[in-house]
Amino acid sequence: MSNANNLLEPSRLRLRGWGGIELAADQFGPVDGPLVVFLHGGGQTRHSWKQTGARLGASGMRVVTLDARGHGDSQWAPDRDYRRDTMVHDLLLVLEQLGAPAVVVGASMGGITGLLATAVPGGEPITALVLVDIVTRPEPEGVARVMDFLGKHRDGFDTLDQAADAVAEYMPHRPRPKNTDGLLRNLRERDGRWYWHWDPGMLGDRVEDAAAATEQMEGAARMLTIPVLLVRGMRSDVVSAEGAEAFQRLVPHAQLVEIGGAAHTAAGDDNDSFTDAVAKFVLETRE
Repeated sequence: MSNANNLLEPSRLRLRGWGGIELAADQFGPVDGPLVVFLHGGGQTRHSWKQTGARLGASGMRVVTLDARGHGDSQWAPDRDYRRDTMVHDLLLVLEQLGAPAVVVGASMGGITGLLATAVPGGEPITALVLVDIVTRPEPEGVARVMDFLGKHRDGFDTLDQAADAVAEYMPHRPRPKNTDGLLRNLRERDGRWYWHWDPGMLGDRVEDAAAATEQMEGAARMLTIPVLLVRGMRSDVVSAEGAEAFQRLVPHAQLVEIGGAAHTAAGDDNDSFTDAVAKFVLETRE
């Protein structure tokens, strides 16, 4: 599974979300393979999963990586509706259109969406859940650092190098890439400046109460009966060892995989280890 030369090029999907919003997705692998749907974190895009999607697709899985509303090539919400429940409705409609039971893999914001979707009518197609560095009680300081990064640089960057410097400051555990071309997947040029490829309105006046989110997530977690995998970056400041243990007390059957050297961006920090863990979990759920 570790041969990076066997990457598959995805096909492009246009899907419908809540209220008719248009959502962009990539699909890897055979259409009759076991379906795995990937949901990225806040401020990211479906391209966060490209390497994982290609490798799992090459192994025979049908992988769909989705741009959340307001992110990447998906439509921005005209009414700036980026509430948790609205993203859950988006996911349920996407699963309906894909027409198959699915393992849902969600990082951070995407993990919250996947978890909450298991607890509402229409969530039955979710047959297993992978939570990537997100639990019901994340560390407040880590969450604040993420939100601070998302709230910065709304006026854009003069150059790609400036954007690369900002990312390097946010993720000091990763070496700063010498080539900035990879940032083109997450930035768009307008009027001579580079802007993150997501709607800053996501951080507007509809930001929801953290205590209410915890209560809602814990309620969903207590109802989980499907297979669950929690992937934690051992250098994460968002999910601590204590937070992972607390989640496992809520969901005693949940498996835990910890990736050494990885932080909150676990999938990108050690993609091989992450992909191997997800593949093993998906195959186990089908036995």
